Amino acid sequence: MYDIITIGTATRDVFLKSPLFRVLRDPQYLLCFALGSKIEINPPIFTTGGGATNAAVTFSRQNLKVATLIKIGLDESAEYILKELRREKIVSLAVKNKKQKTAYATILLAPTGERTILVYRGASEDLKIKEIPFNKLKSQWAYISPGTITFPVIQRIFNHFRENKTLIAFNPSKYFLEMGIKKLKPLLNKTKVVILNREEAAVLAGIDYQKEKEIFKKLDEVVEGIAIMTQGAKGVLVSDGTRIYQAKAFRSRKVIDRTGAGDAFASGFVAGLIRSQSANRPEAEQARYGAGKAQIGRFAPSDLQFAIRLGSANATSVIEHIGAKEGILTKKESQNPRWRLLRVKIIKIK
Repeated sequence: MYDIITIGTATRDVFLKSPLFRVLRDPQYLLCFALGSKIEINPPIFTTGGGATNAAVTFSRQNLKVATLIKIGLDESAEYILKELRREKIVSLAVKNKKQKTAYATILLAPTGERTILVYRGASEDLKIKEIPFNKLKSQWAYISPGTITFPVIQRIFNHFRENKTLIAFNPSKYFLEMGIKKLKPLLNKTKVVILNREEAAVLAGIDYQKEKEIFKKLDEVVEGIAIMTQGAKGVLVSDGTRIYQAKAFRSRKVIDRTGAGDAFASGFVAGLIRSQSANRPEAEQARYGAGKAQIGRFAPSDLQFAIRLGSANATSVIEHIGAKEGILTKKESQNPRWRLLRVKIIKIK
């Protein structure tokens, strides 16, 4: 039995950085190069990414027992990813594809930390139900970051975990969000924690970006547990159905690369919940923090506050390094006094 299993994508990443890269604020173009030009770059940095493996590293470094279900090719990139998983003490449940190559991303990194990502999705999006080792998917939690894996496959995974009373954290991709809230309702109804950025939450709820309480009200109608809206450098908003928790982000020393910040917060938050797991609290202690969805999820306000701090610390550390994994905190590092003070404001909504 694992503490948590992550499901989703794994990629081989290469970061290209140059002082000659410039950010153009033009709605029609992501990036512009002069045809026929030769642009000098810094030494390339090879690493890995993908929502499933990024999250798995967070959980493992927080001393949790972790496995990850990914699909990769039979190539050098796949071997690099598997070697890294072994080094991070993560059990691989990888499905290997003979026909497609492992997903690959080229990240063009500007001096400001902003980036443009060129993605080849490859084998990562081709997971099939018959390939999934359901007999090995036994855990207390599941973290699902689906990328472009098809809806029927993800729905079958959700149903499996639900049947086995596994708590599900869901970090839906743009591909899934574009399906709309009605299509996603069968998944959201089974979700204990859903993580979205504020723009995604507003679009999914069909409510104006500025109306946070109305957005949460809509999400609370379909999400079984906790709904999260991240706001980048502005911090995060969390709803447990009866309260909204509001916190700013930790101050970063220097923003080097924002790649993986969302994964770092989401997985850090879930790791915080697991570490402060209140599933075995006595009823008398649960009574101290009231009823509502917090009761269903068995998370006290102090659990959510701790989870917010750990998620925020993890994300802040990640953006101070290049790549989605380099800055992920270990359990010991997350106990550094730097990460202790983050005010979390609690507002009752019912």
